[in-house]
Amino acid sequence: MKTTLYILATSLLLTSTLAMTHDLPPRNTLVPDGMQFYLPGAAPDRVVLTIAENPATSQRVNWRTAPGVPTSRAQIAEAHAGAGLHLGAQDVIGEQIRLDSENGLALHHSVQFNNLKPDTLYAYRVAGQMTWSEWFQFRTAPSSAEPFSFIYFGDAQNSVKSHFSRVIREARLELPRPAFMLHAGDMVNLREGVHDDEWGEWFDAGAYLYAMTPVIPVTGNHEHITLEHADGREERILSEHFSAQFAVPKNGLASLPHTTFFTRYLDTLIVVLDSTQAIENEEVAIEQARWLDALLANNDSRWVIVSHHHPIYSVSLGRDNPFLRAHWKPVYDKYGVDLVLQGHDHTYGRGDNVGEGTTLVDNEIGTVYMVSVSGPKMYFVAEDRAVHDRVGEDLQLFQLVHLSGDRLLLEARTATGEVYDAFEIIKREGQPNLLVEKIPADLPERRCTNPNTPSETRCWEGIELVY
Repeated sequence: MKTTLYILATSLLLTSTLAMTHDLPPRNTLVPDGMQFYLPGAAPDRVVLTIAENPATSQRVNWRTAPGVPTSRAQIAEAHAGAGLHLGAQDVIGEQIRLDSENGLALHHSVQFNNLKPDTLYAYRVAGQMTWSEWFQFRTAPSSAEPFSFIYFGDAQNSVKSHFSRVIREARLELPRPAFMLHAGDMVNLREGVHDDEWGEWFDAGAYLYAMTPVIPVTGNHEHITLEHADGREERILSEHFSAQFAVPKNGLASLPHTTFFTRYLDTLIVVLDSTQAIENEEVAIEQARWLDALLANNDSRWVIVSHHHPIYSVSLGRDNPFLRAHWKPVYDKYGVDLVLQGHDHTYGRGDNVGEGTTLVDNEIGTVYMVSVSGPKMYFVAEDRAVHDRVGEDLQLFQLVHLSGDRLLLEARTATGEVYDAFEIIKREGQPNLLVEKIPADLPERRCTNPNTPSETRCWEGIELVY
């Protein structure tokens, strides 16, 4: 009888607590006010591989600990089926950065593994204070061309653990061994002074997946914060968390060392640009265009994929990025860039459509422009821009990209694994790329389903969903 009464009382208390959440203010994380879920500790956490310039022979790993770990140390060995991985492991020493946040002082460590063998499975672990992480595994890129696949995500940004988690995990169930995962900016929100909690949720969402598959991190406007100077002047700067957590290749612009870079995976060149700085300062847009032009002038890779956060051709209401079209698109046209992966608009859009709403068909170039979103912050598609080949609202998505010889197949899948959009790019000698549509015939374009939309431009804010 006592047990029954206890269960009934607990149930009533829970029901009452859940009912009260309707009266609570919006929140962007699952961390209750006044609590600390993401304190750094003696054990390593936030372990993440960041793509290297040559992923066939090198790999970078970052992780976090509490202060008191004197050396950034990792061990690596060729993976085998036995338990004695440590017996043949090589010690590698790296560097560390001290970073203070709402969760206290932490050390962010970084180590690079060099002289690796191509197409080889490696096991590694990273050191904490008198302890180690578990052993993780990753495979280096092959040295000769063969088919490979990767995953591309648009903005996660809001309610990341609550809502982005199922997207990245479903993506990895659909594609268990991708070559890498590309995140097209706004991975977190970085507002309201809870930066570290939000990054804690991003790492919780992907957990060990980040430690076993290299990440290509693209910066968005929400990876930048506003610095207020004493004279009242405001300046947009890159968050310290980003550069501390992701050791990107140091082959980009000297003025943008953490946000511009490139990597070559087999016969594909992947280039990352910083659109946040470009849309705020035209000279920065021009500088990046010149750097990209010089890079592509000497490129011999079969495929060229560029990623930046803000779209060349916006999809959502009230958005346009003329500096990017003016300075970057001519370079894409000049060298026949194959695919441009973007975010920012919190909608889905794929095709060639200029910002003013008129249609532009790139039949002579064949570049495909994509905008996608993986988190719950959702905007409306601008009706005068619905001439994209495929658009969508109120969709959490991930994209599977498969490359094999002269063919690239891209599938945009929903959080439930359903194919929402698909197409194939076929390279033809001396001719523009051929685009083959594979849109599911029985799946209409999706529009907002929220009966209580927060504004005229938004289907969901994304911060009203965590309770």
